[in-house]
Order: sequence, then C-alpha cells, then structure tokens
Amino acid sequence: MWHFARLCFKSGKPILTGNLFSRHYLIYGCTTKGKSKDMEILHIVMPAYNEEANIEKVIDSWYPNLGDNKNSRLVIADSGSTDRTHQILCELKEKYSRLVILTDTKKQHGPKVIALYNYAIKNGAEYIFQTDSDGQTNPDEFADFWEKRKKHDAIIGMRLTRGDGKARWLVERVLCMLLKFIFNVKVPDANAPFRLMKTELVEKYLYRLPADYNLPNVMLTTYFVAFMENVEFLSISFKPRQGGVNSINLLKIVKIGWSAIKDFYRLKKKMKRDIGLS
Repeated sequence: MWHFARLCFKSGKPILTGNLFSRHYLIYGCTTKGKSKDMEILHIVMPAYNEEANIEKVIDSWYPNLGDNKNSRLVIADSGSTDRTHQILCELKEKYSRLVILTDTKKQHGPKVIALYNYAIKNGAEYIFQTDSDGQTNPDEFADFWEKRKKHDAIIGMRLTRGDGKARWLVERVLCMLLKFIFNVKVPDANAPFRLMKTELVEKYLYRLPADYNLPNVMLTTYFVAFMENVEFLSISFKPRQGGVNSINLLKIVKIGWSAIKDFYRLKKKMKRDIGLS
C-alpha cells in the first residue's frame, strides 16, 4: 500500500476531528489568512441542463450570496438544453447584472463543471463555490462555508442524509469505498455539489483532468485529501430534486462508474509518478 505526503502540516500532522456522524469530519493542513471581505471575488458556478422548472428560483435564491463585490459572478453553464432553460436565463440576465451564461461547453455535467472552474480561474475569481441548479441544495447554508474561508483552502459539503433516494446514497457509499481501496483516501462524501474552494487550489489540481472528464469533483476531493491540503468537510442538507427530471439516471451512473474505475487507476499511476513512487 502506498500513501501520499505533504510538505506542510500543522504541528507536523494532519488534523482529524470527529467522525462520519459529526458536523466537522476532516481537517488537513495549515490555517491560512485571506483578504478582507470587500476585496474578495467569488464565483458561484452551476452546470444546467433542462432545468426550466428550477432555474429561476435557484438563481433568485443564490444570487444574494454574491455579496456587494461588483466583480463577483454567478456563472451558469447551459449547453444542450432542449427546454426553456436558456430563454429563462437570458431573461434573468436583464435582472441580474452579474449573471454570466456559458453556452460553449460540452453537454455533460462533468465537462461543464470543468469549464466553469476554468472560467473562474481565467476571470480573476479568488473563491469558487460550486453547486447544482436543480434546487437540491440550500443557499442559506452557504454562510457557514463562507465564514470558514480564512481557515481552510476548501470546505466541502457532506450529505449525512439525502432526499434523493437510497439508490444514490448507495452509489456514493460505493464510490467512497473505491477511493479508499484505490487511493487509500477516506472521505465522507466525494462528490457533493456544495463546495467552497480557493481558486488557487482548484488551479493546482484541475490541469490533471482531461476537459471531458465525468467526475471532476470526485477527483478534486481525492487530490485535496491525498496531498493533505487544508480541507474541511461540513454537513449539509440535501433535498429531493425540486422539479424536472434528473438527466443522470441509474443506468448512466453505472456506465460512468465502470469508466471511472479505469480512470481512477490511470490517475493513480500519474499521481504516483508525480511524487516519485514506482
């Protein structure tokens, strides 16, 4: 079994608090300091696909979290929608001057997330917050994450209870077990679409992933923990989808899963090469 090391730890060791059932699960690395709130640029980024039933309410509820910084943005990647999602977004743009719509990304969820991260990196964001546009996450819980931004380089949501069914809970459990088996990384939730990250941290690892990779959040979580970055997992609520139909059904999940296993081993080899392990 091989493992990863990091150059900087607090007191020479990773910090471990709580357990899978506590609000605070894992904290690694060193406490960091940031700029004053007025100087910080936040990009809230969301992929969207056929979300006409949800998108207006989601934008209305998340937009206030941008705060007062005129350079902060709410960025939606909407490529391939066949319903009224894009039309609704264009109407909302008249109301919200800091709303940005990306239409030149790939249709799939994972590549959209990667495109959104790259947009934030290239356009001066200091913090990136990623969530989805289906109404399953609670914008009121963002404040808890934002308050911790000076202490951690990434704060990632963990869904201790899920409103989207036992099947998806089981998929997430299997995924976490795979990460433990393949990467020797233990995480409570690898793929939660509720994460606040310093842009420099995302940029540090995003280049490792191809632009069409299906599970970028899973691998970013894996990199952060494997390389002992300063990350905390914080519990969040997770509601049932508020409207429309999920474009990623269980059959697609199984197909993505089989492909992911091969990708995990390929990415593991690259990680080992990067740190000089055979």
